[in-house]
Amino acid sequence: MSRTQPVPVLTVDGPSGSGKGTISRLVAERLGWRLLDSGALYRAVGYAAGAEGLDLSDAEAVTRCAKSTKIRFQAAADGGDIRVIVNGHDATDELRTETAGAAASAIASIPSVRQALVDLQLGFRKAPGLVADGRDMGTVIFPDAPFKVFLTASAAERAKRRYKQLKEKGLNVTLGALQREIEARDERDASRTVAPLRPADDAVLVDTTGMPIEAVVAKVFAVVRS
Repeated sequence: MSRTQPVPVLTVDGPSGSGKGTISRLVAERLGWRLLDSGALYRAVGYAAGAEGLDLSDAEAVTRCAKSTKIRFQAAADGGDIRVIVNGHDATDELRTETAGAAASAIASIPSVRQALVDLQLGFRKAPGLVADGRDMGTVIFPDAPFKVFLTASAAERAKRRYKQLKEKGLNVTLGALQREIEARDERDASRTVAPLRPADDAVLVDTTGMPIEAVVAKVFAVVRS
């Protein structure tokens, strides 16, 4: 495509547990577009930093880790969720834990880490189009995206969703603790000085509380089709 006709992008931003991952994947499949799970990139770096025993508050060390970590997405052999390969290791399951989420949130507040991952994210913008799932896709990474959605849901609803996911994986978690972690992460993400979590001015807000997945997909899909 020419410069006057850039590859179209749909950004899907929102807090943890709002359904961004599932909705983005389903919409991308329906559109036949590429998918960028930006949160997985931050989780992958946080995971790699942890594997190296780094102090997540050591900006210089974590930035070096962000630049050197090899991350790739691989289709699952059984047709399930995309696998995330970190430095040659399939870390998909580890990246879905709340520990990985907290690490991602911590390092995402480091400007040099965010900058190290910007070019990697921009590289996903290829024909026929891209669905970009994250927290600052519409505000920072793809501000020129023609289609933007901000998904949200109550903290209680998001905690229930996460609880169900983690229990299905056999993990020992409590609903109350998950809700407290989600609320703390919301506060941290919204108050950080670098790319705080907020809807883009031109984003369509969708509250997914109590909505079935199919209904949310239809709403997001309509944004592109409109």
